[in-house]
Amino acid sequence: MFDNMFTNEDLKEIEQRGSSPHTILEQLKKFENGFPSPDVVAAATPSKGIRILSREEQSGFAAKYMAYNGTICKFVPASGAATRMFKELFEALSSIEAGEGDALLEDFFDNLGKYPFYPELKASLDGVLTEQKGSINKKCILEHLLTNKGLGYGSLPKGLVKFHRYGNYSRTAMEEHMCEAAGYAMDQHGTARLVFTVSPEHLKLFRELTEKVKGVFEKRYRYNLEVSFTLQKPSTDTIAVNMVNQPFRSKAGKLLFRPGGHGALIENLNDIDADIVIIKNIDNITREELTTDTTWWKKVLGGVLLDVQEQLFAYLKLLDGERKEGLTTEIRNFVCRVFCMELPKVHDSIEREFLKNILNRPLRVCGMVKNQGEPGGGPFLVRDADGTVSLQILEGAQLDLSNPKVASKVSEATHFNPVDLVCSLNDYKGNRFDLLKYVDPETGFISYKSAEGVPIKALELPGLWNGAMSRWNTIFVEVPVSTFSPVKTVFDLLRPEHLGVTGTV
Repeated sequence: MFDNMFTNEDLKEIEQRGSSPHTILEQLKKFENGFPSPDVVAAATPSKGIRILSREEQSGFAAKYMAYNGTICKFVPASGAATRMFKELFEALSSIEAGEGDALLEDFFDNLGKYPFYPELKASLDGVLTEQKGSINKKCILEHLLTNKGLGYGSLPKGLVKFHRYGNYSRTAMEEHMCEAAGYAMDQHGTARLVFTVSPEHLKLFRELTEKVKGVFEKRYRYNLEVSFTLQKPSTDTIAVNMVNQPFRSKAGKLLFRPGGHGALIENLNDIDADIVIIKNIDNITREELTTDTTWWKKVLGGVLLDVQEQLFAYLKLLDGERKEGLTTEIRNFVCRVFCMELPKVHDSIEREFLKNILNRPLRVCGMVKNQGEPGGGPFLVRDADGTVSLQILEGAQLDLSNPKVASKVSEATHFNPVDLVCSLNDYKGNRFDLLKYVDPETGFISYKSAEGVPIKALELPGLWNGAMSRWNTIFVEVPVSTFSPVKTVFDLLRPEHLGVTGTV
């Protein structure tokens, strides 16, 4: 089959990428067969699946986390470009070039001086920009913001974009994550470890920025700052196909491979050596003076994780020992109560081993905010092929909203996934889990793109906090919306959590 589909050059490239013909063939089968829609049982809500913690409970969990003596790492997916963030401005630039107006463009220029990147933009323009709105060359300003004529923000990753201004200086999203880590990601030895996923073409810029600010932050926050970078592996890229599911070839005859989405980062997460890993998106960051709630709730989520981990380890050790009357019933009740799982019945002869496999998995505690209409995924109860019902985070692209039953359950959702995770990656014997064993390969999806002006199909791997963690033990905890400050478009930088109280701080 490969003799007809792939040339020797194709096979050589596949091998160089760290992949294999078998893997590519499996990807092509996904285009043909598609992915099954998840069997949604219900939306996870405070009445079932989402824990609401009292202030007393919060304090207890936060204290447990602050007393923790293990290794901690903050993992920040930051390789995505800011192209979508500036999508409206690119469209506005096209409108100007076509001699058309744009309401969003007027709003942008009315508030131009409030943006954190304004001083750098003004300097880049070298006198073109003036304080008089009527004399502003809008086309020139947008070009200097978006293109390599100036700041080049349209092609930079979000991590290198200025997010907040403090008096006479501004911080990028990456710098804010370094600062925020001092509040909850520092170990007992005073070290804060951060790992950022970056693209190869931007690695040099990330390293340069780190070297520039590292000493300043260490002095200010009195910690040792360890920052490292990880690249999405070429082996996780997926092959693109045309609209009849044949491998797409460029005009030069080359196969097209595309990044497999953030789900590919499960391999990068798998490489991190830490007892606890905190995961947070690069664009979900607020101003330093507004991080009190974020810091508190990270400690609370960490304490919940440690508390449940202790119980899991205790049960696993009991399962390794002599038989105890009522133990399996007790464990089933625990799994139902803590993880909101429904387990299938199994024969008595394999009950202990079955429960051991259920308990001995990576563990994650996920913060969930009340749904405020933000785009993204949410918490649900999902039935697996073996009958197990478990808590899962699903993206909209995974849901068959044309099915009235699914649409009805989705409409009952009360909470949203802000990507706020605290994870435990070691088992009860201190061994590192191989996270790749806990991925559900049937939870990817197919998206539609274009290449060289031609429509193509792309394969998205199971998302990092979706299918890539499908077989983890999961707990959902409600956290306040004040801990969620996403920047999806440039206009979000004008929200109070990014602009500051006065609007010009």
